[in-house]
Amino acid sequence: MPPRLSALDASFLYLEQPTTPMHVGGVSIFRRPRPPGPSGGFDYERLVELIEQRIALVPRYRQKVRYVPGNLARPVWVDDPDFDIAYHVRRSALPKPGSDEQLTELVARLMSRPLDHTRPLWEMYLVEGLARGRTAVLTKTHQAMVDGVSAFDIGQVILDVSATPSTAPLDGEAGDAPLPGRGRRGRAMVEEFWMPRPEPSDTQLILGAVAEAVARPAEIVDNVRVAAGDALATVGKIAGTAGSLFSMARAASRRAPGTPLNVPISTQRRFAVARTRLESYRKVRAAHGCTVNDVVLSVVSGALRNWLLSRGEPVSPSSTLRAMVPLSVRGEADVPSSATAGSLGNRVSSFIVDLPVGEQSPVVRLHHVTHAMREHTSTGQSVGADTLVRIGGFAPPTLHALGARAASGFSKRIFNLVVTNVPGPQFPLYAAGARMLEMFPVVPLAKGQALSIGLTSYDGGVFYGFNGDRDAMSDVDVLAGLVDEALDELLSTVGS
Repeated sequence: MPPRLSALDASFLYLEQPTTPMHVGGVSIFRRPRPPGPSGGFDYERLVELIEQRIALVPRYRQKVRYVPGNLARPVWVDDPDFDIAYHVRRSALPKPGSDEQLTELVARLMSRPLDHTRPLWEMYLVEGLARGRTAVLTKTHQAMVDGVSAFDIGQVILDVSATPSTAPLDGEAGDAPLPGRGRRGRAMVEEFWMPRPEPSDTQLILGAVAEAVARPAEIVDNVRVAAGDALATVGKIAGTAGSLFSMARAASRRAPGTPLNVPISTQRRFAVARTRLESYRKVRAAHGCTVNDVVLSVVSGALRNWLLSRGEPVSPSSTLRAMVPLSVRGEADVPSSATAGSLGNRVSSFIVDLPVGEQSPVVRLHHVTHAMREHTSTGQSVGADTLVRIGGFAPPTLHALGARAASGFSKRIFNLVVTNVPGPQFPLYAAGARMLEMFPVVPLAKGQALSIGLTSYDGGVFYGFNGDRDAMSDVDVLAGLVDEALDELLSTVGS
């Protein structure tokens, strides 16, 4: 019988609605190599070739979801006999002048479209025509794909640590496979010959479900409840997989404050970005004895404060916005240096943090955030940035997805927005010889939440992605523009 989706993975399929598509995304900006490198230029044909060569590292990306008749059991993953790489890897271009504003508008429109559930649940777009000789790659991956076991993201496997593409193992050699971007040398990479396994018939799926029901009679009832949209049952399954999340939710006994961020949302999105330098956060950290994550949340608090004021919203000294902040945590044992990205699934937990948007002083805001986060960082459970990078190579896309999954297990009434902060490697990465300059996450919106914020540090930069509802967040670009102002406020408190 083909592998069955977990209860958590299946819930992301069952609960998906037109206003809340459950895919995560990432926008990577590359500088095209001039002249073209030894592997040729970075164009659509080269990107397709690169994915064909490495897709064996992520076998889930050639599989689709097959539902069991009558929802007698959770769906299964089956090989797609009609897999078409050209369907999943697409090409787009910006009209001149190819501005960042045109790119973010395209990203918003592409991320608004749900994925086709009759095909493998991912898409990738090569966006050409960006000004200053740049090219963008947008990835969309359904949250059901990021199961914490085979948790590589398609955007990871195309990356290398040098401008010369590395080799990678073929199917059947995955047991000792290096991490994406760290492939073995010594033989040319060639496309492996892939033959899809036969798809099971409806009768076979039903017989498999009946056999499981005989062994575990209560599970068939749970499956029907979850498939019917029983949110309570689904959240119970999610909370059961999230470790400390459920106890933390009980502690958050009061509802999140009412804000313009918590309204009915539409099917369409807006997207905006902000670029900052990691060194600025490190200066504030050194001056105030906190963590970089504390500084990030303080910057987000300051930007949200000024955004509320720009809207004429009432802001008192005690005003707060409640954020769900997924953090990477250790398991029962320390993370070994040889751990793979597949071990990340149970190492992401989430914490509720009240962001002090009513506080005028940037220093006091930082102290409030630091105090709120100290409980989590002082337990010894948090994972440092260096360790995180060792766990999964270039893991930000996967960790943003896992963070979004963790946050999905809670009633949206107890927090106002999700903020995911994932450290990446502080050295350049390449795809087909093109250097990656920036990477912006696109974190999905939850029902009744008009904004999500994701950020990734990479090669000396800290890159914010603001995903907002098109109607409720018409000024999401204003919020993104206030990040620099909030960071400058903190930098002004640092002595020379």
